[in-house]
Amino acid sequence: MPELNRWAEIVLLGAVEGITEFLPVSSTGHLIVASHLLGKTGDADKLFEVVVQLGAVFAVCYEYRRRLLNMAKNLGGETSRRMLLNLFLAFLPAAVLGLLLYPFIKEYLFSPQTVAAALILGGVAIIAAEKKKPAPRILEVDNIRPKDALAVGFCQTLALFPGVSRAGATIIGAMLFGVGRKAAAEFSFLLALPTMFAAAGYDLFKNRELLTFDLAAEIAAGFAVSFFAALLAVRLLLRYVSRHDFTPFGWYRIVFGTAVLAVFY
Repeated sequence: MPELNRWAEIVLLGAVEGITEFLPVSSTGHLIVASHLLGKTGDADKLFEVVVQLGAVFAVCYEYRRRLLNMAKNLGGETSRRMLLNLFLAFLPAAVLGLLLYPFIKEYLFSPQTVAAALILGGVAIIAAEKKKPAPRILEVDNIRPKDALAVGFCQTLALFPGVSRAGATIIGAMLFGVGRKAAAEFSFLLALPTMFAAAGYDLFKNRELLTFDLAAEIAAGFAVSFFAALLAVRLLLRYVSRHDFTPFGWYRIVFGTAVLAVFY
């Protein structure tokens, strides 16, 4: 039974990661809270929380496989070159700041209390942004300008604080710079590829001594669950944003963050 419980926990954490990764609610924050409730707070558990995100990344690769293949075949084309430049510019700020702050983040910010504070503040920010956002002037992801992409990249640095939400910071940030909701969501999905591959790869390298056969098996199982959950979440979110705004997610963050504070205080 203990062995069954262990694998049930892996499935649960993989599902939590996949469902929340591309929603503006913070997958890392949800994983930290769930891990603490399950008593999984060791260094190996923290490594699992980061690397299992690769399942969600591959879900985006699968969902956008035609776009990615077309981009690879037409690297000399203007559209492909602009997208690659935009993704590089948007990736750069978080990559640099993440390298500098990695020890501090891992040591001090992976706690339910810090996550709860970020969830609540982020929820307030989403509600306020939905009320104040300008009319969109960029409706297609291919029309995002390099300066807009760089600005979104600086917004992504906020998500280095667990609980902020990478998807939330980039989507809402893009909308505040005049990008339409659907284009902002698609750019956020694509930006997840270099960002999360780099984050997971760096974490694996820094903690490679923790990677036992058992942990690798757990990561593989969590990866698979995360992949299918994220694939469903991405498709549902794209349908949702075509008709609705993100205000309900803001209220969800406030309620969930308040509940986390109540439980852990």
